[in-house]
Amino acid sequence: MTYQTGFMANQGLIPQLCGRGDLFVSDELNHGSIIDGVRLSHADRAIFKHKDAEDFARVMKEAEKHKPSYEHIWILTDGVFSMDGDLAPLPEIAKIAKEYGAGVYVDDAHGEGVLGEGGRGIVNHFNLSRDEVHVEMGTFSKAFGVIGGHISGGEDLRNFAYNKSRTWLLSGAMSPGVAAACIAAIDVLESEPRHVRKVWENREYFIKALKDLGFDTGNSETPIVPVMCGESKKAKDLANFIWKRGIFSLPIVYPMVSRDKARIRTQLSAKHTNEQLDKAVEAFEEGGKKLGLI
Repeated sequence: MTYQTGFMANQGLIPQLCGRGDLFVSDELNHGSIIDGVRLSHADRAIFKHKDAEDFARVMKEAEKHKPSYEHIWILTDGVFSMDGDLAPLPEIAKIAKEYGAGVYVDDAHGEGVLGEGGRGIVNHFNLSRDEVHVEMGTFSKAFGVIGGHISGGEDLRNFAYNKSRTWLLSGAMSPGVAAACIAAIDVLESEPRHVRKVWENREYFIKALKDLGFDTGNSETPIVPVMCGESKKAKDLANFIWKRGIFSLPIVYPMVSRDKARIRTQLSAKHTNEQLDKAVEAFEEGGKKLGLI
């Protein structure tokens, strides 16, 4: 199913999956659209520590003791976390969820076009099945370069969403031009696998250069590469400095991240050239030294 945006996909479907007497279990660093989707429901909610499968298991064990028993439990997680570029431990989440009969919902907005065979996303990356991950949500506005959101799952999920997801039911459809652009982007991914290979080559080239200079790139595992700055002012100052050198990359500051975790969030593209990346690294080096980051 397609939506006008990825935010609308999460906001429209998530609140319909659980109601009173049900439970959402969510990673503490999930995207705001997941958080807002949960807030629109009447379900209970529980949070587990970021990427911590052991803590997730603890939360599920506690949930099993709830009286009366929860009728439905859904596990919600980003696939690739947008601020840090790290991956959800999806195999472990799926395994534990299955033990408790819980559904698994993954927001793969930043995994599509990047992870898995030909950019098929995190579920394919970990060789998981529809029986293990029940809902995949994504967006056409990241790697696909268009706009729109989508969900995929089994036939029962699709029929349920058709009738219950109000951001789909009560919104206009994509325009024909947008739909055609989305289809064309998928065709490119399927027929030109070199783009996925190239984005990873660029990621390795860029992150190695930053690390060699002494920058802290956080816990990145993907082409989202944070340049950690600590204080919000330093992140803003670094962003302004590199902007004057012809590099556009936004600072991420409190309250988007915690007060001591401000950073510049860089995102690599398959279309970046080594010359462009070298120019960016030079700007980061000059700005980083000026601000005492390296």
